[in-house]
Amino acid sequence: MIILTERRPIVRMPASLTPNTPVTPQHPLPSGFGRHTTAAESIGGADLHGRLAIVTGGYAGIGLETSRVLSAAGATLVVPARDVAKARSALADLPRVEIAPLDLADPASIDAFARGFLATDRPLHLLVCNAGIMATPLSRDARGFESQFATNHLGHFQLAGRLWPGLLRAGRARVVSLSSGAHRFSDIDFDDPNYLHRDYDKWKAYGQSKTATALFALGLDRRGADRGVRAFSVHPGSIATELTRHVALADLQAMGFRDAEGNITPRIAALYKTVAQGAATTVWCAANPQLEGLGGVYCEDCDIAGPAPAGEARSGTSGVLPWAMDGERAERLWALSEALTGVVFGGR
Repeated sequence: MIILTERRPIVRMPASLTPNTPVTPQHPLPSGFGRHTTAAESIGGADLHGRLAIVTGGYAGIGLETSRVLSAAGATLVVPARDVAKARSALADLPRVEIAPLDLADPASIDAFARGFLATDRPLHLLVCNAGIMATPLSRDARGFESQFATNHLGHFQLAGRLWPGLLRAGRARVVSLSSGAHRFSDIDFDDPNYLHRDYDKWKAYGQSKTATALFALGLDRRGADRGVRAFSVHPGSIATELTRHVALADLQAMGFRDAEGNITPRIAALYKTVAQGAATTVWCAANPQLEGLGGVYCEDCDIAGPAPAGEARSGTSGVLPWAMDGERAERLWALSEALTGVVFGGR
């Protein structure tokens, strides 16, 4: 483990990977689905009996809908929960569900959860990195890392690393990393990812964390593809969930999401998805047969997203920006994440 001080950790690029080689072309299949597709539709009739899925945050919002649809298709679910009582209540009607405590901002909690799962010697077929926080005031985890970067990216990086033996045991596994269209708010600041030397901006910090989740999927897919582990990042769309609990009304009004009376503006209302629609791309990436043999791509509206010009950084609403699908950045982030967490996939 590395504790951040004024001295930044030294990171080195892995010599064994060529940074700018794309894994899968970043363009639509097309899948035949769209933004109005629901999660139950996007699974494409996949039969998940005998398969095991871990869904972080799988007891609220689009995570809960993801759990419902995967369960209905036959999957056994393990749902890590920061609030175990809430998870038990939300998931009470689903069969084949196990709940275990996990706090993505607590490295010891992540390790304990992973140890408990690996002790069962079961294969892990699906890992859905769904949990996250958004636009929070500046706070830090126990290691001193900025909370959004720590929770949304580093926590899931550590979790996937610790669960790596289970993913390999599956023979064929998928990892789905929840990114966001907000990745366009910020690239990764490799000099100061944890806001030790620059003024904190909660939206840029959120954007950076979501760029990181997209690059994480790219880096993971490069390491897992030849061992049967494929990874995807997902923009679920705009959905009204608990994720906005830290966002003040004034902020929503300043961004045009609410009018002077606090109501959702017509323009934004037209962009919103239902929870069932919001979970659809996650489920599509996790289980739909259309993605067999593919990986390392950013997806939205139940299809692989097209690239967006860098000039659309704040104005666009769809597509993935160059900095979130760049192989060299993915490798720099991977090396940084290993240095910050002390986690190396496959162990040493």
